[in-house]
Amino acid sequence: MSTIQRNPVMTLSALSLMVVGMASCGGDPNSPGVEYMPDMYRSPAVEAYVDYGQDPYYFTEDSARVQRERPSAKLPPAGTIAFADDQSKAAFNMPYPYANDNDGYEAAGLGLHSPIAMTEATVEQGKELYARFCDHCHGDKGDGDGPVVNNGGHPPPGAYSGALKDLPEGKIFHVITYGKGMMGSHASQLNKEERWLVVQYVKYLQNGGKMTREGTGTAVAATPTPAAN
Repeated sequence: MSTIQRNPVMTLSALSLMVVGMASCGGDPNSPGVEYMPDMYRSPAVEAYVDYGQDPYYFTEDSARVQRERPSAKLPPAGTIAFADDQSKAAFNMPYPYANDNDGYEAAGLGLHSPIAMTEATVEQGKELYARFCDHCHGDKGDGDGPVVNNGGHPPPGAYSGALKDLPEGKIFHVITYGKGMMGSHASQLNKEERWLVVQYVKYLQNGGKMTREGTGTAVAATPTPAAN
């Protein structure tokens, strides 16, 4: 008696697997063939930076349109005000009103002021952000001698103790937001609250390592030391 006759179940199982395997094949080398439980392969979650309207998985224009309308990594409409339960953050969620031009730069210098009271704690936070995003060009003491300048041969930025000593906080915030000259915008790296913290540390450097306590108008020594590389 042959093996096929002795093991009909095994033979039928093998034939079934062969049929299923052949049915799952196709002429398109990019086709996954017949999928068992496709949801296990294709997550319904919205992934960032994916143009779902171009995904070949959606066979109809209606399904592609639905995907295109799903929020993914889209920017909010211009003028959108973010909502926060913490009312103290309201000032940071308002749209920035100054244009990216010289008139906006000058206007910010006159009318824009920090909503954060300067304290030793906020200067320390600003120091940490400055060390992360600024001192590679501006230097740890704000003298314009960061490693990018020294090693790359780039023109140095003005020193906070010299040419930029009297630069108003509004102009500093404006430059961080939009960039100026060779400096690019840092708005994507620093949110508005973080930008104001950096501004505080820059003011601390402008004042020679001293800060003005709110309400006293007195320059006092502060604990923070210049940011290290």
